[in-house]
Amino acid sequence: MTEPHSDPAVLVEHLHQRYRTRVAVDDVSLRVDPGEILGVLGANGAGKTTTVELIAGLRRRRAHDRGTVRVFGLDPQRDRARLREILGVQLQTATLHGDLTVRELIDLYRTFYPNPRSREDLLGLVDLHDHQRVRFDRLSGGQQQRVSIALALTGRPRLVILDELTTGLDPRARRRMWDTIEQIRDEGCTVILVSHAMDEVERLCDRVILLDKGRVIASGAPTALVREAGVTDLEAAFVALTGRAIELEEESA
Repeated sequence: MTEPHSDPAVLVEHLHQRYRTRVAVDDVSLRVDPGEILGVLGANGAGKTTTVELIAGLRRRRAHDRGTVRVFGLDPQRDRARLREILGVQLQTATLHGDLTVRELIDLYRTFYPNPRSREDLLGLVDLHDHQRVRFDRLSGGQQQRVSIALALTGRPRLVILDELTTGLDPRARRRMWDTIEQIRDEGCTVILVSHAMDEVERLCDRVILLDKGRVIASGAPTALVREAGVTDLEAAFVALTGRAIELEEESA
């Protein structure tokens, strides 16, 4: 459950990131409370990945970039070592040593943390007990995705960022992964979920923000955004609210 009156798990204020002439993130502000699951939605190129990578400290800020990011009070740029102790990240594409087995990768990552989850616990969370002795490069894409999620959860993070959590997973594995995310949330972990899967967002997220061209164009609980858009489901709301933002931009041009 969220704790709305506590200090934020993540606080982003007026974040601006530019690459030469292209603005990737344009004055984004957001707050994530401890124990909350926040969904980040947007079309390809909307700024989702750049935003979460700035939160995770995976992108370097330049002198002309603006805004502040804090994760449990830590600056992702200045406090990178301390942040790694409390943050887990699963990216949409991960590069891992293909010659290592699932078991070996988990055992390796467990050495990085003072109080890691057990191997058995991690294998259970992602349903890979039967594949623990299989080399990473011999796994299917969905199985590789599940390994990446297990590694992101190894250190018992206070915050985990998940980019396209269930891409490549079959329906059974998707539902199992949803259960896992709800379990870690119940344990007190805060989650930022980047996803195109609206059923996933509706199932898991307490709140969502909708990005378009690097700007936040809507935010709120999934049900609230559906009401705001005057439609019947989140996918239709996504289309309608994005369309409204484009119309407003064209009118002001």
